[in-house]
Amino acid sequence: MTDTLDDGQQDRLHLLHSLHNPKAQEHPHIWVAGRGSVLIDQSGREFLDGLAGLWNVVVGHGREELANAAADQMRRLAYASAYAGGSNRPAIQLAEKLAELCYPSVNRFFFTSGGAESNETAFKTARYFWRTAGYDGKYKVIGRQWGYHGTTLAAMSATGITSYWPMFEPRVLGFLHIESPYPYRFNAEQHRRGPDDRRTPGEMAADLLEAAILHEGADTVAAFLGEPIQGAGGVIVPPDDYWTRIRQICDRHNVLLIADEVITGFGRTGDWFALSRYGIEPDLVTFAKGITSGYFPFGGVGVSDRIAAAIDAGVGERAWMHAFTYSAHPVGCAVALANLAILEREGLLQRAAELGARLLRQLNTLAAHPHVGDVRGQGLMAAVELVADRATKAEFPAAEKIGPRVHEATQARGLFTRLRGDVYNLAPSFVTTEAQIDRMVEILGEAIDEVLGVRGK
Repeated sequence: MTDTLDDGQQDRLHLLHSLHNPKAQEHPHIWVAGRGSVLIDQSGREFLDGLAGLWNVVVGHGREELANAAADQMRRLAYASAYAGGSNRPAIQLAEKLAELCYPSVNRFFFTSGGAESNETAFKTARYFWRTAGYDGKYKVIGRQWGYHGTTLAAMSATGITSYWPMFEPRVLGFLHIESPYPYRFNAEQHRRGPDDRRTPGEMAADLLEAAILHEGADTVAAFLGEPIQGAGGVIVPPDDYWTRIRQICDRHNVLLIADEVITGFGRTGDWFALSRYGIEPDLVTFAKGITSGYFPFGGVGVSDRIAAAIDAGVGERAWMHAFTYSAHPVGCAVALANLAILEREGLLQRAAELGARLLRQLNTLAAHPHVGDVRGQGLMAAVELVADRATKAEFPAAEKIGPRVHEATQARGLFTRLRGDVYNLAPSFVTTEAQIDRMVEILGEAIDEVLGVRGK
């Protein structure tokens, strides 16, 4: 009888997990409660939530306002279709609010259940836009190494983390990747065109997009896709001059710019949307995660006014035929509105910027360790990259499992987050206290010392 089994045994019998690993489920954390920046597991142990769930619980766990917003909406209208000919008031109000907060040229929104659906919508919309303009051959999407955009088939094909691919090949036709503008590992000398090449590393990295467009043929490339800061790939912060050049290249070659702001949107970098700090706007912006703080599965895509005009003009066989059952879900929209109100009322974007500065400052105290190769971050997202040799930036052999061992050591001390190999990511909620930030860094330092030896010895 399975009712005599404990939760962990029931889990192994009946659940499949993201990035499935049966060994990881031998002694799983079964999370039973959360408050603020703390998670509580089945044993009653408390853990600092170093990644705000999965980058998404930005206003913290246990928010009664969000639970009440969901319950109130469920009582009033739990669900109704938002296909053409129908709508609901929370969806209308949310779209109006996002037009106020988003890039000035982005005023129309389609809602989804999460980030992968949002990116799939953006891919289809880019193809649709060029077809309406008479460019039927423009279908390719150029992404980047270390970019993460989801794991549905097209989103996985756009993702530039190769470990997601092998067991699901072949990938969808028309997705290709250029090198990431990864300051710690981008080798400018390999890209220099000669002794008189005065380009910065950021310009060189951006110019890889132009080279790819020219190689493929601009008449085949629909869009360039990128996270303003690459999150799951290891919090890769591009040089300051990278994105402005990307925008120029897209304009020069008639290529749409899709900003994947699933992680960076709604304050993670200290701005509502991350490209705004560079003074540029995308043609499409995808979002999810922080819009509801993870309290309801929700996401969307915002489109520029010229793309919206093309969609509005499509009739009959030229209609924008795109549909999700749960698009504009009234409960999700109600939770999003309540969540955005919290962000504004409590000044949490400014709080994220301040906490992020403290986090990065504290993490830099770990930089003296001989195996800390790089400390980086922007806003309230940061990473520490561990290396075998700091002089050469050589990585540890994968078999040594340095990152997972550090992760185990931090869990033993009460900190939980996620890694990319030997890159330790931190992106806590915006309501984390200064003392909790300091403790996260202290725990990570102790864990590194335990696994790789005490600093200076």
